[in-house]
Amino acid sequence: MSLAIVWFRRDLRLADNPALAAALADHQRILPVYLHAPGEEAPWSPGAASKWWLHHALADLNRQLGGRLLLLPAADSVTTLVHLVERSSAAAVYWNRLYEPAVVARDTRGKQVLRDSGVAARSFNAALLFEPWEVSNKQGSPFRVFTPFWKNLQASGVPRQPVVVPDLGGRLIGERAFARLAGADLEELGLVPAIPWYTGIARAWQPTRAAAEARLEEFLASDVRRYAGGRDLPAKDQVSRLSPYLHFGQLGPREVTAACHAAKDPAAEFLREIGWREFAHHLLYHFPNTTDSPMDGRFDAFPWREDESDLGAWQRGETGIPMVDAGMRQLWASGWMHNRVRMIAASFLTKNLLLSWRSGARWFWDTLVDADLASNSLGWQWTAGCGADAAPYFRVFNPVLQGEKFDPRGVYVRHWVPQLSRLPDKWVHQPWAAPAEVLAGAGLSLGANYPQPLVDLKASRLRALDAWGRVK
Repeated sequence: MSLAIVWFRRDLRLADNPALAAALADHQRILPVYLHAPGEEAPWSPGAASKWWLHHALADLNRQLGGRLLLLPAADSVTTLVHLVERSSAAAVYWNRLYEPAVVARDTRGKQVLRDSGVAARSFNAALLFEPWEVSNKQGSPFRVFTPFWKNLQASGVPRQPVVVPDLGGRLIGERAFARLAGADLEELGLVPAIPWYTGIARAWQPTRAAAEARLEEFLASDVRRYAGGRDLPAKDQVSRLSPYLHFGQLGPREVTAACHAAKDPAAEFLREIGWREFAHHLLYHFPNTTDSPMDGRFDAFPWREDESDLGAWQRGETGIPMVDAGMRQLWASGWMHNRVRMIAASFLTKNLLLSWRSGARWFWDTLVDADLASNSLGWQWTAGCGADAAPYFRVFNPVLQGEKFDPRGVYVRHWVPQLSRLPDKWVHQPWAAPAEVLAGAGLSLGANYPQPLVDLKASRLRALDAWGRVK
């Protein structure tokens, strides 16, 4: 009976898994494998929050596989796969594609090495609606602007239906053979740190396939009706919270889009966000340098400041700007930040503090449970004004006005910055402007129990525009 290895990566689900479905169609026995090789994703190896999520997602996948997920640490995935093929007598290796530059290079080499050794190697698309090479403009080039990209996808027939995966019943490699292959215990991968800084993240999230399905069902049953009007209101939290499940492949985009189209209530606005995710991955595939280099070459000469003190204050949520601080504290406590607030915090870093978008992208990469290289790179370049379809650099989010518009009663700010909880609504987004008696009545002493603003918002905006004027 022929045996196939199914190499799981960020497709940690059994449903809508085209590699698994194809392996089951072609072979009688299946060996599910996860190779832990974070060094192969350098310089963008998984961050701390991502590793926590990965640990629990792998545990969940292993439960679904009846404890038959072979975990192997790998200094070199290709070499490890070749050895595993030899030990298991596998006839083929199946996997689902990823689109980050380092992984593309690794997988291309792996496919060639396996085929040269006489082993079938097949890869599939489980992460996107369309392959990056399937979508192009009338000139045959990749889209660099989202709206025509999304119109093109819609005209192409979104959604594509999820892949039906046959029942695994009795098809996994036998217990004796599995034991002989001797993989690692999950704890041996060292994904969960000894110091439990992640307790807040653990309270906020359940990194399982069942939780992903439940959240999708809940969102489409209720929150989607309020999504268009509530998505920008951080205190309401009327967003999907599906991003980490999509990143780790516990949900697939085909599953999400099919469910959206089947839902009773309109989900068009949310589907655009799935389109943005798709756009980000297509851009990264076609422009792999965007993780570290601006798409707009003028920004190569931009005079970014280097100030570790200001960067640290921003990371800790101690800038003295309530909306920014609330978002950064939410991020640290829960591994996630509301999208509207992400834009506000990113604008403050790149415009008001004049610190590079690269520093912000690195911090988000380490602290977000949904840290996705494509989306993270696109988001930061968009806010900084140097990427595809970017907001113009001179668009500077005023965090006071943004707070007053999207958190008018200060509910979000007060939750994450409790030092401001007794301030009247009028001052909660700009405590430095409050009269002394108001501050005293609220128990607030600026510079003591809450910081003075790092910068003057008006003056720092003018500084940013001056810097832009020198390179544009």
